[in-house]
Amino acid sequence: MRQNYVPAIFARGGTSKGLFFNAADLPAEQTERDALFLAALGSPDPYGRQLDGMGGGISSLSKIAILAPSGHPDADVDYTFGQVAVDQEVVDYAVNCGNLASAVGPVAVEAGIISVPDGTVSVRIHATNTRQFITSTFEVRDGSPVTTGDLALPGVAGLGAPIELEFHDGGGSITSGVLPSGNVCDRLTVEGLGEIEVSLVDATNPVVFVEAATVGMTGVESIAALDADHDLLRRLDVIRRAGGVAMGLGSSPESIALANPKIAVVGPAKPFTALDGAEVGADDYDISVRMLSMGGWHRAVTSTGALCIATAAAIEGTLPNQLHATSTTEGILRIGQPSGIVPAAATAETENGVWHARTASLFRTARVLMRGEVAVNR
Repeated sequence: MRQNYVPAIFARGGTSKGLFFNAADLPAEQTERDALFLAALGSPDPYGRQLDGMGGGISSLSKIAILAPSGHPDADVDYTFGQVAVDQEVVDYAVNCGNLASAVGPVAVEAGIISVPDGTVSVRIHATNTRQFITSTFEVRDGSPVTTGDLALPGVAGLGAPIELEFHDGGGSITSGVLPSGNVCDRLTVEGLGEIEVSLVDATNPVVFVEAATVGMTGVESIAALDADHDLLRRLDVIRRAGGVAMGLGSSPESIALANPKIAVVGPAKPFTALDGAEVGADDYDISVRMLSMGGWHRAVTSTGALCIATAAAIEGTLPNQLHATSTTEGILRIGQPSGIVPAAATAETENGVWHARTASLFRTARVLMRGEVAVNR
């Protein structure tokens, strides 16, 4: 078997990294595309390291993005996201990635997929997975995206140029609405666990929110402690799958996909030590979160997760709304997560008694790390 070489860009977006492809360079048939993506990232890998590919052995480092000029009148570029399982032969397109979305505009400029002038530009992105529209605002100089700046992003070493992402009308990304069950809180009957109170919220991505105390957590546990508790992982996945059924994402727990919904354990602000060793005080943020994705704990809250938390906190009566500190200012929610504090903003309002997510935004940084061709054995 000989190696084939496919044009690609390897880029960091927020706290994730992935391979970006121009749709024009890919095979038209979906199974051929999936085989290419799996080979490029080194999946499936029973050792969980993806050493024979570009993946990094965890969900946030095992991602692909397909870009193309958009045919939609309200967008400049189409963005299709693929979550590649590390240890399974799976490429999941049922979810959006806000972290990689922060790199879409800069990569599209670097790759010549779109043309923009120098200065502050706003690129309109159509996220095809969830049919959402995102405005990405960043700086371009001498025809290239600016990467140096003074924005620190928890979970990423060093500083970078700010990229503002604004998600428009993000409620009901893949379900019936921002509150898929119609309730701000639900009680799920979970096999082996009894009744569990949750909030089911779909804003940019669907998330099952459960209070830390309900599952025997403080909400500020270290990643090392969480990774070691395999029984907790199992219990949370049972809750996640039950929440997915209640959201209408499947008819049975077994039918719920690995990628969605996410599950987030939320709690009141308490002191904790971030992954870089920094001490974070209870007064420094408004709500704690520890989040699972693809069966593993996220080192940094996902961008769409942060936006969903901010939206949920803006909806009266949800668990995030009940638990977050009242000290939030100017609509900014300060989220305490393993890598530090992430600020996010969101607006939600009721119309005829039904909640709607209007806008949600946050700042990220991104950078092209390599461009050229990725080698795949096919």
